[in-house]
Amino acid sequence: MGKFKLGFVPTRRFVFSKEDAFKFKQLTLEKIKEFDIEIVDIEGINSEGLLYDSEVDIKAVIKRLRDAEVDAVFFPHCNFGTEHAVAQVAAALAKPVLLWGPRDEAPLADGSRLRDTQCGLFATGKVLRRFKVPFTYIPNCTLDDEMFTRGFTNFIAAANVVKAISNLRILQISTRPAGFWTMMYNEGELLERFGIQVHPISLIEVQEKQKAIYDQGGIKFEETLQLIKDSMDCSEVSEESLRHLAALKVALQDLAEETGSSAVAIQCWSAMQTSMGIMPCLANALLTDEGIPVTCETDIHGAISVIMAQAAALGATPPFFADLTVRHPENDNGELLFHCGNFPVSLSAEQGKFRRHFLFEDHSPGTYEAEIKGGEMSIVRFDGDNGEYSLLLGKAKGIQGPFTRGTYVWVEVDDWIKWERKLVEGPYVHHCVGIHANVIPVLYEASKYIKGFKLDLVDTTEEEIIDWLDCK
Repeated sequence: MGKFKLGFVPTRRFVFSKEDAFKFKQLTLEKIKEFDIEIVDIEGINSEGLLYDSEVDIKAVIKRLRDAEVDAVFFPHCNFGTEHAVAQVAAALAKPVLLWGPRDEAPLADGSRLRDTQCGLFATGKVLRRFKVPFTYIPNCTLDDEMFTRGFTNFIAAANVVKAISNLRILQISTRPAGFWTMMYNEGELLERFGIQVHPISLIEVQEKQKAIYDQGGIKFEETLQLIKDSMDCSEVSEESLRHLAALKVALQDLAEETGSSAVAIQCWSAMQTSMGIMPCLANALLTDEGIPVTCETDIHGAISVIMAQAAALGATPPFFADLTVRHPENDNGELLFHCGNFPVSLSAEQGKFRRHFLFEDHSPGTYEAEIKGGEMSIVRFDGDNGEYSLLLGKAKGIQGPFTRGTYVWVEVDDWIKWERKLVEGPYVHHCVGIHANVIPVLYEASKYIKGFKLDLVDTTEEEIIDWLDCK
Protein backbone atom coordinates (compact mmCIF):
# COMPACT_ATOMS: atom_id res chain seq x y z
CA MET A 1 0.00 0.00 0.00
CA GLY A 2 3.01 2.30 0.17
CA LYS A 3 4.35 4.19 3.14
CA PHE A 4 1.81 5.65 5.56
CA LYS A 5 1.32 9.42 5.04
CA LEU A 6 0.37 11.59 7.98
CA GLY A 7 -0.79 15.17 7.59
CA PHE A 8 0.84 17.26 10.34
CA VAL A 9 -1.33 20.32 11.07
CA PRO A 10 -0.26 22.06 14.29
CA THR A 11 -2.72 24.69 15.46
CA ARG A 12 -2.68 27.72 17.77
CA ARG A 13 -4.98 30.54 18.87
CA PHE A 14 -4.11 34.21 18.52
CA VAL A 15 -4.64 35.15 22.20
CA PHE A 16 -1.91 32.85 23.59
CA SER A 17 1.86 32.75 23.15
CA LYS A 18 2.92 32.45 19.49
CA GLU A 19 6.47 31.69 20.59
CA ASP A 20 5.44 28.81 22.83
CA ALA A 21 3.18 27.41 20.11
CA PHE A 22 6.06 27.47 17.63
CA LYS A 23 8.32 25.74 20.17
CA PHE A 24 5.85 22.92 20.68
CA LYS A 25 5.27 22.58 16.96
CA GLN A 26 8.98 21.85 16.55
CA LEU A 27 9.17 19.52 19.55
CA THR A 28 6.13 17.53 18.37
CA LEU A 29 7.49 17.22 14.85
CA GLU A 30 10.83 15.94 16.16
CA LYS A 31 8.99 13.35 18.26
CA ILE A 32 6.83 11.90 15.48
CA LYS A 33 9.81 11.72 13.13
CA GLU A 34 10.91 8.78 15.30
CA PHE A 35 8.10 6.72 13.74
CA ASP A 36 8.36 5.04 10.35
CA ILE A 37 5.89 7.27 8.50
CA GLU A 38 5.93 9.98 5.87
CA ILE A 39 4.97 13.39 7.25
CA VAL A 40 3.26 16.06 5.16
CA ASP A 41 3.47 19.40 6.98
CA ILE A 42 1.99 22.85 6.29
CA GLU A 43 5.25 24.79 6.17
CA GLY A 44 5.18 27.72 3.74
CA ILE A 45 1.42 28.18 3.85
CA ASN A 46 2.04 30.98 6.34
CA SER A 47 5.13 32.28 8.13
CA GLU A 48 4.60 30.07 11.19
CA GLY A 49 3.60 26.68 9.77
CA LEU A 50 0.65 26.76 12.21
CA LEU A 51 -3.08 26.72 11.49
CA TYR A 52 -5.21 29.43 13.05
CA ASP A 53 -8.20 31.47 11.83
CA SER A 54 -7.25 32.51 8.30
CA GLU A 55 -9.79 31.24 5.75
CA VAL A 56 -7.10 31.44 3.05
CA ASP A 57 -4.83 29.19 5.11
CA ILE A 58 -7.63 26.70 5.76
CA LYS A 59 -8.22 26.26 2.02
CA ALA A 60 -4.50 25.98 1.33
CA VAL A 61 -4.04 23.32 4.02
CA ILE A 62 -6.92 21.29 2.62
CA LYS A 63 -5.49 21.47 -0.89
CA ARG A 64 -1.98 20.49 0.19
CA LEU A 65 -3.08 17.47 2.18
CA ARG A 66 -5.60 16.39 -0.42
CA ASP A 67 -3.01 16.64 -3.21
CA ALA A 68 -0.54 14.66 -1.08
CA GLU A 69 -3.20 11.97 -0.51
CA VAL A 70 -2.54 11.75 3.21
CA ASP A 71 -3.94 8.75 5.08
CA ALA A 72 -4.69 10.57 8.34
CA VAL A 73 -4.31 14.00 9.96
CA PHE A 74 -2.74 14.94 13.29
CA PHE A 75 -3.78 18.26 14.86
CA PRO A 76 -1.41 18.95 17.78
CA HIS A 77 -2.78 21.89 19.75
CA CYS A 78 0.40 23.85 20.34
CA ASN A 79 -1.52 26.31 22.41
CA PHE A 80 -5.32 26.59 22.77
CA GLY A 81 -5.82 25.93 19.05
CA THR A 82 -8.47 27.14 16.64
CA GLU A 83 -11.36 24.70 16.72
CA HIS A 84 -13.31 25.88 13.68
CA ALA A 85 -10.22 25.72 11.46
CA VAL A 86 -9.39 22.20 12.64
CA ALA A 87 -12.98 21.07 12.06
CA GLN A 88 -13.15 22.53 8.56
CA VAL A 89 -9.92 20.83 7.49
CA ALA A 90 -10.89 17.52 9.09
CA ALA A 91 -14.38 17.50 7.56
CA ALA A 92 -13.06 18.34 4.09
CA LEU A 93 -10.45 15.57 4.11
CA ALA A 94 -12.62 12.82 5.70
CA LYS A 95 -9.57 10.95 7.02
CA PRO A 96 -8.88 9.61 10.51
CA VAL A 97 -8.14 12.49 12.88
CA LEU A 98 -5.84 12.61 15.91
CA LEU A 99 -6.12 15.26 18.63
CA TRP A 100 -3.55 15.90 21.32
CA GLY A 101 -1.91 18.81 23.06
CA PRO A 102 1.04 19.17 25.45
CA ARG A 103 0.23 19.33 29.14
CA ASP A 104 0.39 22.89 30.44
CA GLU A 105 2.99 23.91 33.00
CA ALA A 106 2.21 26.02 36.06
CA PRO A 107 1.19 29.64 35.43
CA LEU A 108 4.04 32.14 35.22
CA ALA A 109 5.06 34.25 38.22
CA ASP A 110 2.76 37.06 37.11
CA GLY A 111 -0.19 34.63 36.94
CA SER A 112 -0.39 34.51 33.13
CA ARG A 113 -0.58 31.25 31.17
CA LEU A 114 1.14 30.48 27.85
CA ARG A 115 -1.20 27.93 26.22
CA ASP A 116 -4.38 26.68 27.95
CA THR A 117 -4.03 23.66 25.68
CA GLN A 118 -6.42 21.41 27.56
CA CYS A 119 -9.20 23.97 27.31
CA GLY A 120 -8.70 24.23 23.56
CA LEU A 121 -8.96 20.46 23.18
CA PHE A 122 -12.34 20.55 24.90
CA ALA A 123 -13.48 23.11 22.34
CA THR A 124 -12.18 21.22 19.32
CA GLY A 125 -13.76 17.95 20.44
CA LYS A 126 -17.14 19.67 20.64
CA VAL A 127 -16.90 21.27 17.21
CA LEU A 128 -15.72 18.03 15.55
CA ARG A 129 -18.82 16.37 16.93
CA ARG A 130 -20.93 19.16 15.44
CA PHE A 131 -19.31 18.41 12.07
CA LYS A 132 -19.90 14.66 12.63
CA VAL A 133 -16.17 14.00 12.27
CA PRO A 134 -14.96 10.93 14.18
CA PHE A 135 -11.63 11.43 15.92
CA THR A 136 -9.06 9.81 18.17
CA TYR A 137 -7.88 11.54 21.32
CA ILE A 138 -4.66 11.16 23.29
CA PRO A 139 -5.21 12.64 26.77
CA ASN A 140 -3.37 15.83 27.59
CA CYS A 141 0.19 14.71 28.47
CA THR A 142 3.84 15.41 27.75
CA LEU A 143 5.61 14.18 24.64
CA ASP A 144 7.77 11.91 26.79
CA ASP A 145 4.80 10.26 28.44
CA GLU A 146 4.22 6.59 27.51
CA MET A 147 0.57 7.54 26.97
CA PHE A 148 1.60 9.68 23.98
CA THR A 149 3.74 6.98 22.38
CA ARG A 150 1.12 4.28 22.92
CA GLY A 151 -1.73 6.45 21.70
CA PHE A 152 0.15 7.73 18.66
CA THR A 153 1.30 4.25 17.59
CA ASN A 154 -2.20 2.84 18.08
CA PHE A 155 -3.70 5.64 16.00
CA ILE A 156 -1.26 5.13 13.11
CA ALA A 157 -2.04 1.40 13.11
CA ALA A 158 -5.80 2.05 13.27
CA ALA A 159 -5.59 4.54 10.41
CA ASN A 160 -3.56 1.97 8.48
CA VAL A 161 -6.49 -0.45 8.85
CA VAL A 162 -8.83 2.24 7.51
CA LYS A 163 -6.45 2.77 4.59
CA ALA A 164 -6.29 -0.96 3.88
CA ILE A 165 -10.07 -1.42 3.92
CA SER A 166 -10.78 1.72 1.86
CA ASN A 167 -8.45 0.44 -0.87
CA LEU A 168 -9.35 -3.24 -0.58
CA ARG A 169 -9.81 -5.38 -3.65
CA ILE A 170 -9.89 -9.15 -3.18
CA LEU A 171 -8.92 -11.51 -5.98
CA GLN A 172 -11.47 -14.32 -5.94
CA ILE A 173 -10.23 -17.43 -7.70
CA SER A 174 -13.16 -19.62 -8.75
CA THR A 175 -16.32 -20.22 -6.75
CA ARG A 176 -16.63 -21.47 -3.20
CA PRO A 177 -16.51 -25.27 -2.82
CA ALA A 178 -20.08 -26.43 -3.48
CA GLY A 179 -20.46 -27.99 -0.04
CA PHE A 180 -19.27 -24.90 1.84
CA TRP A 181 -22.46 -22.89 2.23
CA THR A 182 -20.70 -21.16 5.13
CA MET A 183 -18.60 -19.27 2.57
CA MET A 184 -21.58 -17.45 1.04
CA TYR A 185 -21.23 -13.66 1.01
CA ASN A 186 -22.99 -10.63 -0.43
CA GLU A 187 -20.65 -9.00 -2.95
CA GLY A 188 -22.91 -6.04 -3.67
CA GLU A 189 -23.41 -5.31 0.01
CA LEU A 190 -19.66 -5.35 0.69
CA LEU A 191 -19.19 -2.78 -2.08
CA GLU A 192 -22.10 -0.58 -1.07
CA ARG A 193 -21.42 -0.61 2.66
CA PHE A 194 -17.62 -0.78 2.92
CA GLY A 195 -16.33 -0.01 -0.58
CA ILE A 196 -14.71 -3.46 -0.73
CA GLN A 197 -14.29 -4.78 -4.28
CA VAL A 198 -14.10 -8.41 -5.35
CA HIS A 199 -12.35 -9.28 -8.62
CA PRO A 200 -13.42 -12.79 -9.71
CA ILE A 201 -11.43 -14.92 -12.13
CA SER A 202 -11.71 -18.54 -13.20
CA LEU A 203 -9.36 -21.37 -12.33
CA ILE A 204 -8.57 -21.67 -16.05
CA GLU A 205 -6.91 -18.23 -15.96
CA VAL A 206 -4.71 -19.37 -13.06
CA GLN A 207 -3.90 -22.61 -14.84
CA GLU A 208 -2.81 -20.83 -18.02
CA LYS A 209 -0.67 -18.36 -16.10
CA GLN A 210 0.91 -21.13 -14.01
CA LYS A 211 1.72 -23.21 -17.10
CA ALA A 212 3.35 -20.27 -18.86
CA ILE A 213 5.57 -19.56 -15.86
CA TYR A 214 6.41 -23.27 -15.48
CA ASP A 215 7.45 -23.45 -19.15
CA GLN A 216 9.29 -20.12 -19.36
CA GLY A 217 10.86 -19.83 -15.91
CA GLY A 218 12.22 -16.42 -14.96
CA ILE A 219 13.88 -14.69 -12.02
CA LYS A 220 10.84 -14.75 -9.69
CA PHE A 221 10.24 -18.41 -10.48
CA GLU A 222 13.86 -19.41 -9.79
CA GLU A 223 13.99 -17.35 -6.59
CA THR A 224 10.78 -18.96 -5.32
CA LEU A 225 12.05 -22.43 -6.17
CA GLN A 226 15.27 -21.80 -4.28
CA LEU A 227 13.43 -20.33 -1.30
CA ILE A 228 11.34 -23.49 -0.99
CA LYS A 229 14.41 -25.73 -1.17
CA ASP A 230 16.33 -23.64 1.36
CA SER A 231 13.59 -23.23 3.96
CA MET A 232 12.03 -26.70 4.32
CA ASP A 233 12.47 -30.43 3.95
CA CYS A 234 11.43 -31.33 0.41
CA SER A 235 12.54 -34.98 0.42
CA GLU A 236 9.03 -36.44 0.06
CA VAL A 237 8.13 -34.71 -3.22
CA SER A 238 9.53 -34.67 -6.73
CA GLU A 239 11.43 -31.86 -8.41
CA GLU A 240 8.54 -31.55 -10.84
CA SER A 241 6.11 -30.93 -7.96
CA LEU A 242 8.43 -28.27 -6.52
CA ARG A 243 8.54 -26.51 -9.86
CA HIS A 244 4.75 -26.65 -10.31
CA LEU A 245 4.23 -25.15 -6.84
CA ALA A 246 6.80 -22.40 -7.43
CA ALA A 247 5.10 -21.53 -10.72
CA LEU A 248 1.71 -21.40 -9.01
CA LYS A 249 3.01 -19.06 -6.33
CA VAL A 250 4.40 -16.66 -8.94
CA ALA A 251 1.19 -16.92 -10.98
CA LEU A 252 -0.96 -15.96 -7.99
CA GLN A 253 1.40 -13.10 -7.14
CA ASP A 254 1.30 -11.78 -10.72
CA LEU A 255 -2.50 -12.02 -10.88
CA ALA A 256 -2.88 -10.16 -7.57
CA GLU A 257 -0.58 -7.40 -8.78
CA GLU A 258 -2.20 -7.19 -12.24
CA THR A 259 -5.67 -6.83 -10.72
CA GLY A 260 -4.61 -4.43 -7.96
CA SER A 261 -5.68 -6.92 -5.30
CA SER A 262 -4.42 -6.80 -1.70
CA ALA A 263 -5.60 -10.31 -0.82
CA VAL A 264 -6.64 -13.53 -2.51
CA ALA A 265 -9.47 -15.97 -1.74
CA ILE A 266 -8.95 -19.26 -3.57
CA GLN A 267 -10.97 -22.41 -4.14
CA CYS A 268 -8.14 -24.61 -2.95
CA TRP A 269 -9.94 -27.92 -3.55
CA SER A 270 -10.83 -29.97 -5.46
CA ALA A 271 -10.89 -28.61 -9.03
CA MET A 272 -7.26 -27.48 -8.76
CA GLN A 273 -6.07 -30.97 -7.92
CA THR A 274 -8.01 -32.40 -10.88
CA SER A 275 -6.76 -29.80 -13.36
CA MET A 276 -3.25 -29.05 -12.11
CA GLY A 277 -2.33 -31.94 -9.86
CA ILE A 278 -1.22 -29.81 -6.90
CA MET A 279 -2.48 -28.26 -3.69
CA PRO A 280 -1.94 -24.47 -3.34
CA CYS A 281 -1.26 -24.54 0.43
CA LEU A 282 2.46 -23.70 0.34
CA ALA A 283 1.89 -21.05 -2.32
CA ASN A 284 -0.67 -19.48 0.02
CA ALA A 285 1.85 -19.60 2.87
CA LEU A 286 4.64 -17.95 0.86
CA LEU A 287 2.38 -15.19 -0.43
CA THR A 288 1.01 -14.44 3.03
CA ASP A 289 4.59 -14.14 4.27
CA GLU A 290 5.20 -11.56 1.54
CA GLY A 291 2.17 -9.42 2.47
CA ILE A 292 -0.39 -10.81 0.00
CA PRO A 293 -2.53 -12.96 2.31
CA VAL A 294 -4.42 -15.86 0.76
CA THR A 295 -7.52 -17.42 2.34
CA CYS A 296 -8.70 -20.95 1.69
CA GLU A 297 -12.06 -22.22 0.42
CA THR A 298 -12.85 -18.87 -1.23
CA ASP A 299 -13.51 -17.20 2.13
CA ILE A 300 -14.08 -13.54 1.24
CA HIS A 301 -14.97 -12.52 4.79
CA GLY A 302 -11.81 -14.32 5.87
CA ALA A 303 -9.80 -12.21 3.42
CA ILE A 304 -11.24 -9.04 4.98
CA SER A 305 -10.32 -10.40 8.42
CA VAL A 306 -6.73 -11.14 7.45
CA ILE A 307 -6.23 -7.73 5.82
CA MET A 308 -7.52 -6.04 8.97
CA ALA A 309 -5.14 -8.03 11.17
CA GLN A 310 -2.17 -7.48 8.88
CA ALA A 311 -2.74 -3.73 8.64
CA ALA A 312 -3.30 -3.47 12.40
CA ALA A 313 0.11 -5.03 13.07
CA LEU A 314 1.74 -2.58 10.61
CA GLY A 315 3.37 -5.53 8.86
CA ALA A 316 5.47 -6.39 11.92
CA THR A 317 4.38 -10.04 11.83
CA PRO A 318 2.29 -12.00 9.31
CA PRO A 319 -1.23 -13.22 10.12
CA PHE A 320 -2.27 -16.85 9.71
CA PHE A 321 -5.63 -18.09 8.45
CA ALA A 322 -6.89 -21.04 10.47
CA ASP A 323 -9.66 -23.51 11.11
CA LEU A 324 -11.01 -23.59 14.65
CA THR A 325 -10.77 -27.34 14.78
CA VAL A 326 -10.93 -29.44 17.97
CA ARG A 327 -10.69 -28.91 21.71
CA HIS A 328 -7.48 -29.76 23.51
CA PRO A 329 -7.63 -33.30 24.93
CA GLU A 330 -6.54 -32.16 28.41
CA ASN A 331 -7.06 -28.39 28.64
CA ASP A 332 -10.74 -27.40 28.70
CA ASN A 333 -9.85 -23.91 27.46
CA GLY A 334 -7.51 -25.15 24.74
CA GLU A 335 -8.28 -25.28 21.02
CA LEU A 336 -6.45 -26.36 17.86
CA LEU A 337 -5.85 -23.69 15.21
CA PHE A 338 -5.07 -25.62 12.03
CA HIS A 339 -5.09 -25.58 8.28
CA CYS A 340 -3.71 -27.97 5.70
CA GLY A 341 -0.50 -26.04 5.11
CA ASN A 342 -1.02 -22.34 4.56
CA PHE A 343 0.49 -20.76 7.70
CA PRO A 344 3.43 -18.46 6.88
CA VAL A 345 6.74 -20.32 6.80
CA SER A 346 8.37 -17.56 8.87
CA LEU A 347 6.17 -18.50 11.85
CA SER A 348 7.39 -22.10 12.03
CA ALA A 349 8.74 -23.24 15.38
CA GLU A 350 11.20 -25.50 13.53
CA GLN A 351 11.93 -26.48 9.94
CA GLY A 352 8.78 -27.74 8.24
CA LYS A 353 8.13 -30.17 5.43
CA PHE A 354 6.81 -29.83 1.89
CA ARG A 355 4.45 -32.79 1.61
CA ARG A 356 1.44 -34.39 -0.05
CA HIS A 357 -2.02 -33.71 1.33
CA PHE A 358 -2.91 -36.19 4.04
CA LEU A 359 -6.74 -36.00 3.82
CA PHE A 360 -7.86 -36.05 0.19
CA GLU A 361 -7.81 -39.31 -1.71
CA ASP A 362 -5.51 -38.06 -4.48
CA HIS A 363 -2.89 -36.94 -1.91
CA SER A 364 -1.70 -34.18 -4.23
CA PRO A 365 1.58 -32.47 -3.35
CA GLY A 366 1.67 -28.85 -2.24
CA THR A 367 1.07 -28.76 1.51
CA TYR A 368 3.46 -27.30 4.06
CA GLU A 369 3.54 -28.97 7.48
CA ALA A 370 4.90 -27.42 10.67
CA GLU A 371 3.87 -26.36 14.14
CA ILE A 372 4.15 -22.61 14.43
CA LYS A 373 5.43 -20.65 17.41
CA GLY A 374 3.17 -19.87 20.34
CA GLY A 375 3.14 -16.76 22.50
CA GLU A 376 0.49 -14.09 22.85
CA MET A 377 -1.93 -13.72 19.93
CA SER A 378 -5.05 -11.89 18.84
CA ILE A 379 -7.90 -13.76 17.17
CA VAL A 380 -9.84 -11.82 14.51
CA ARG A 381 -12.91 -12.67 12.44
CA PHE A 382 -15.01 -10.33 10.29
CA ASP A 383 -18.29 -11.95 9.29
CA GLY A 384 -21.95 -11.33 8.72
CA ASP A 385 -25.32 -12.54 7.55
CA ASN A 386 -28.82 -11.13 7.10
CA GLY A 387 -27.36 -7.70 6.39
CA GLU A 388 -25.54 -7.37 9.73
CA TYR A 389 -21.77 -7.53 10.19
CA SER A 390 -19.55 -8.07 13.23
CA LEU A 391 -15.86 -8.10 14.04
CA LEU A 392 -14.95 -10.77 16.60
CA LEU A 393 -11.87 -9.92 18.67
CA GLY A 394 -10.26 -12.02 21.37
CA LYS A 395 -6.97 -13.05 22.96
CA ALA A 396 -5.17 -16.39 22.95
CA LYS A 397 -1.78 -17.78 23.93
CA GLY A 398 0.10 -20.73 22.55
CA ILE A 399 0.26 -23.91 24.65
CA GLN A 400 1.70 -27.41 24.34
CA GLY A 401 -0.46 -29.98 22.60
CA PRO A 402 -0.27 -33.23 20.68
CA PHE A 403 1.27 -33.52 17.23
CA THR A 404 -1.04 -33.25 14.24
CA ARG A 405 -0.62 -32.90 10.50
CA GLY A 406 -0.69 -29.67 8.51
CA THR A 407 0.23 -26.27 9.91
CA TYR A 408 -1.05 -25.78 13.43
CA VAL A 409 -0.77 -24.28 16.89
CA TRP A 410 -2.63 -25.15 20.11
CA VAL A 411 -3.94 -22.11 21.98
CA GLU A 412 -5.64 -21.35 25.27
CA VAL A 413 -8.37 -18.75 25.75
CA ASP A 414 -10.05 -17.43 28.88
CA ASP A 415 -13.25 -19.50 28.64
CA TRP A 416 -13.60 -21.78 25.62
CA ILE A 417 -17.28 -22.58 26.23
CA LYS A 418 -18.06 -18.86 25.97
CA TRP A 419 -16.07 -18.69 22.72
CA GLU A 420 -17.68 -21.81 21.30
CA ARG A 421 -21.19 -20.59 22.00
CA LYS A 422 -20.45 -17.24 20.34
CA LEU A 423 -18.93 -18.93 17.28
CA VAL A 424 -21.81 -21.35 16.82
CA GLU A 425 -24.56 -18.82 17.45
CA GLY A 426 -22.99 -16.52 14.90
CA PRO A 427 -22.61 -14.82 12.64
CA TYR A 428 -19.26 -16.63 12.53
CA VAL A 429 -17.90 -19.77 10.89
CA HIS A 430 -15.06 -22.20 11.53
CA HIS A 431 -12.40 -19.89 10.09
CA CYS A 432 -10.47 -17.21 11.99
CA VAL A 433 -7.27 -15.21 11.73
CA GLY A 434 -4.50 -15.36 14.31
CA ILE A 435 -1.68 -12.87 14.65
CA HIS A 436 1.18 -12.63 17.14
CA ALA A 437 0.37 -9.06 18.18
CA ASN A 438 -2.14 -7.24 20.35
CA VAL A 439 -4.30 -5.71 17.62
CA ILE A 440 -7.48 -5.41 19.69
CA PRO A 441 -6.95 -1.75 20.72
CA VAL A 442 -6.03 -0.93 17.12
CA LEU A 443 -9.16 -2.49 15.63
CA TYR A 444 -11.25 -0.94 18.40
CA GLU A 445 -9.98 2.48 17.29
CA ALA A 446 -10.35 1.67 13.58
CA SER A 447 -14.02 0.83 14.14
CA LYS A 448 -14.67 4.54 14.79
CA TYR A 449 -13.87 5.22 11.15
CA ILE A 450 -15.17 2.11 9.37
CA LYS A 451 -18.92 2.18 9.68
CA GLY A 452 -21.27 -0.72 9.09
CA PHE A 453 -20.21 -3.38 11.59
CA LYS A 454 -20.29 -3.85 15.34
CA LEU A 455 -17.41 -4.86 17.58
CA ASP A 456 -17.78 -8.22 19.28
CA LEU A 457 -15.25 -8.28 22.15
CA VAL A 458 -15.06 -11.83 23.47
CA ASP A 459 -12.77 -11.49 26.47
CA THR A 460 -12.20 -7.80 27.09
CA THR A 461 -14.26 -4.65 27.49
CA GLU A 462 -14.18 -1.20 25.97
CA GLU A 463 -13.25 0.20 29.38
CA GLU A 464 -10.24 -2.16 29.61
CA ILE A 465 -9.06 -1.08 26.14
CA ILE A 466 -9.29 2.60 27.04
CA ASP A 467 -7.49 1.97 30.34
CA TRP A 468 -4.67 0.26 28.42
CA LEU A 469 -4.39 3.18 26.00
CA ASP A 470 -4.31 5.59 28.93
CA CYS A 471 -1.56 3.50 30.62
CA LYS A 472 -3.64 2.83 33.72
